[in-house]
Amino acid sequence: MSPLPAWAEEMRRLFRAGATSQFILYGGVHDLVPAPAADGARRYVSLRTFLTEVMFAPFDVVVHYDRGRGIRVKRGGKHFYRFLRAFDAFQGTEWARLGDHEPTDALELGALLPRDAPRALELLNRFLRGSQALTRRDDAGRLQPAPLKVAVVVDYAQFVAPRADPSHLSGDHSQVLIQLLDWASDPTITRAFVATVLLTTNLADLNRILVESPYNAKLKVELPAAEEIRTYVADLTAAEADFDAVSDLDRDGLAERLVGLSRVNVRGLVQRALKNRERLTHPYLSRLRKELIEKQAAGLIEFVESRRTLDHVAGHEEAKAWLREDAELMRRGQRNALPMGYLLAGRIGTGKTFLVTCLAGEVGVPVVELKNFRDKWVGATEGNLETIFTILDALGQVIVFVDEADQMTGRREAGSGDSGVSGRVYGMLAKAMSDTTKRGKVLWIFATSRPDLVEVDLKRQGRLDVHIPLFPPQDAASRQELFYAMAKKVGLELERDQLPPLPDDHQIGGNEMEGILVRALRRHQTRDQGPPLPEIIARVIADFRPSAHLERLELMDLLAVKECTDARFLPPRYRHLDLAEVNQRIAELKRRLGEG
Repeated sequence: MSPLPAWAEEMRRLFRAGATSQFILYGGVHDLVPAPAADGARRYVSLRTFLTEVMFAPFDVVVHYDRGRGIRVKRGGKHFYRFLRAFDAFQGTEWARLGDHEPTDALELGALLPRDAPRALELLNRFLRGSQALTRRDDAGRLQPAPLKVAVVVDYAQFVAPRADPSHLSGDHSQVLIQLLDWASDPTITRAFVATVLLTTNLADLNRILVESPYNAKLKVELPAAEEIRTYVADLTAAEADFDAVSDLDRDGLAERLVGLSRVNVRGLVQRALKNRERLTHPYLSRLRKELIEKQAAGLIEFVESRRTLDHVAGHEEAKAWLREDAELMRRGQRNALPMGYLLAGRIGTGKTFLVTCLAGEVGVPVVELKNFRDKWVGATEGNLETIFTILDALGQVIVFVDEADQMTGRREAGSGDSGVSGRVYGMLAKAMSDTTKRGKVLWIFATSRPDLVEVDLKRQGRLDVHIPLFPPQDAASRQELFYAMAKKVGLELERDQLPPLPDDHQIGGNEMEGILVRALRRHQTRDQGPPLPEIIARVIADFRPSAHLERLELMDLLAVKECTDARFLPPRYRHLDLAEVNQRIAELKRRLGEG
């Protein structure tokens, strides 16, 4: 018999030990689960089917409930029907109006029984308790206890007991919550052969009182790991005798490219190709994998794909050298020598995002950017982060880029203005980023021009170990190199020696250079006749006025200096500055800018 998934083994162990009888399953609850078949082979079924046919195989009655389809009895329909007849006789109801014959195990009562959670769960509670009070006569005619073995599965539990402040719960919601908590804590239920299971995608979507209850067990249904994907691909394509004719990769190579997907998505991708006789090529797989994972993440992450490498980055030589060394360590599998993450700090326009984009084209592992995971609905932000973490874990090795980190990452003490969301975001990120078992697997890169607004605990060693400051070019040669790179970016067909020199100004960075070139191009293209483009560029440079926000830009530079973890990243003008002097100037600038 095939071994059970880890979460299922743990669920079985806890139930047999009598440790708990209520389980909250979360994560990949809509994926396929490997289950043993009658012939000893593997089959893949939905989690609901797996619970009914495998986990609850010894049970007399298995009942499923959700708010959309109501109560459905998957096993033991005759027992439930007898209960309904007795209930009708006692209560004067007509729930058992199914005709003169007893229903089969496929009994569907959704059209007859209440679907609303308060009444449906109350009816199930009556059945649970009544099923434990049943008796039978033995051969001597004596009454003996004959309780039923019953399992209740509450699907889409986040819609039955949604996250909400307890003081804001309506009477019906309170009744439902108390009912679920009672099933987990009442000894009459917990000591019986009764199991209750709640299914939800994210714990954060479920009511906190339920999630934090010590009487139930929270078990995560993980997305399949690399070895599980390999097994699934082999089983899925076993009937394809001439697999090489439809795929550029062998089965193991195909599985390696599909890590991070659910089995449902793997099945869809592979069967679409096989049934339509579309060849499984590298570009085809890359495109669909990216599309499916982003859809799986509901748009919360986006793959950073680039044809550029670090060779395309002008300047920042020490930063590029460090990143190249770590990329090589990744390729060699030297995980213990890798940092947990990087902090890229520097004023706007120093190329932080571009540096990460170029790293993505060179490093050889997926690079994903966290998009705006914040949401206005209660619990939705935390649920979004939970979804992101689940997918990151499944990807195996991945670099996670958080741009504008000071805005995205929350605060330890955020006050009450956002109902504590920022504090919870901070806590979830801090926990995920400090998990050293993921060193070299999940590598974080935060980018910000205001590192002082990122919580110290997130920036510390063991989370973001390497702090790399980025600055505008510090000498004439570096300025001209970046100027040439920006000219290529905006599409100017000029040689290096055709570009006029820039003034000796530390304030001119990539953004300013791009602005100069675009204005020059505009002048050139709005005149039918006029001086050649290099001469126009020289005139625009002569007219250039530096930013009116020099103090704010200086503040960003000094904050990057303060955060730096290795002196090799600092230009000579900053390398020997005393920290006390830097702090004093930062404080002075903040006072001038009204931040003191």
